[in-house]
Amino acid sequence: MDPDRPDIAIVGGGIVGLATALSLQDRHPQLRITVLEKEPDVGRHQTGHNSGVVHSGIYYRPGSLRARLCVQGVGLLREFCHEHGVAYRDVGKVIVATRPEELPRLQDLYERGTENGVPGLRLLDADELREIEPHAAGLRAIHSPHTAITDYKAVVASMRAEVEQRGGVVETGSAVTGIHTDADSVRLATTAGSIEAAHLIGCAGLQADRVARLAGVPLDVRIIPFRGEYMVLAPERAGLVNGLIYPVPDPDLPFLGVHLTRTVHGDVEAGPNAVLAFDREGYSILDVSLRDTVDSLSYPGLWRMAGRFLGVGVYEYYRSFSKVAFVNAIRRLLPELGVHDVRRGGAGVRAQALGRDGKLLDDFVIRESDRALHVLNAPSPAATASLAIGRHLADLAKTRFGL
Repeated sequence: MDPDRPDIAIVGGGIVGLATALSLQDRHPQLRITVLEKEPDVGRHQTGHNSGVVHSGIYYRPGSLRARLCVQGVGLLREFCHEHGVAYRDVGKVIVATRPEELPRLQDLYERGTENGVPGLRLLDADELREIEPHAAGLRAIHSPHTAITDYKAVVASMRAEVEQRGGVVETGSAVTGIHTDADSVRLATTAGSIEAAHLIGCAGLQADRVARLAGVPLDVRIIPFRGEYMVLAPERAGLVNGLIYPVPDPDLPFLGVHLTRTVHGDVEAGPNAVLAFDREGYSILDVSLRDTVDSLSYPGLWRMAGRFLGVGVYEYYRSFSKVAFVNAIRRLLPELGVHDVRRGGAGVRAQALGRDGKLLDDFVIRESDRALHVLNAPSPAATASLAIGRHLADLAKTRFGL
């Protein structure tokens, strides 16, 4: 056996892949681990383009992996940030009902968050809401005092440094182009050469389904990319927001709606919308990948989903091009905001697994193949939950790989 052959190759150098490497090193310090990342640096896609929110676990179905690992992940992430000098601030969050018909859903969210073990949740009336967020408008609200913000780019840079300090290898510029599994190894062809490992863990995010297919996993889901675009409040208007202000989400959609988010850098972002992206790694309206477009439009699940949400999808595209429509959505939460108080900001692309039946998967999904584990669906709150996801994968690897 090659003494330099890694015991585990992890495909994907985002926050989930690196957190998994750290968890494996915690449990099994003797393991040789290599992380393969196709970009020139780690955390270039979902990790590096999110809003920096550390979610508390309110939204997720009780008993689901998302609920359990989010609540666990908050404490692990807080501890990691403190140990590595990464900014982490408990700014708190309000989820605001602005219409009478939203009040039952707000109550349901409160009960769900309480069942999930989210600490400190409190229902507020309109006056109590204004004590926390004086410029927010609403009938009632949930206050989550321990919802926090951080800098995920700094988090993932610290994770990479820690993995390498412990003897792990992070190979950037190494896109996986082929996977062959035999009785005692997994051979990966990459753009930087070939590598052989005893086992494989796929954490490829926006490319997760493609990596799983390269490994021979039969899939009934496909990654469909949704781009989320942000506005940024003018510096002189940032004082309108103290922490995080969210609407009551539509229970039929996996997105949380346009909200206001203070960042650790002092900005206040508003957004995101959610539009079908024609490039899995395209952050501009004009970015189009022929391969990604064909992949999405040829998938029956997308058309079944579109049949259910056509009106919503058309409106999201309209709001993508119309600054007035975008600001009008924000004004439901923050009435004092005007069109000239914001400028266009950045964007992110969310990897959302969609079934052939047109239903969006609402939980983290992990599949197994010979000598491999594959994270197929890890949308928000995967960044918050990353270290808990890593521990969960380390547990699965211990059993599956006989570590």
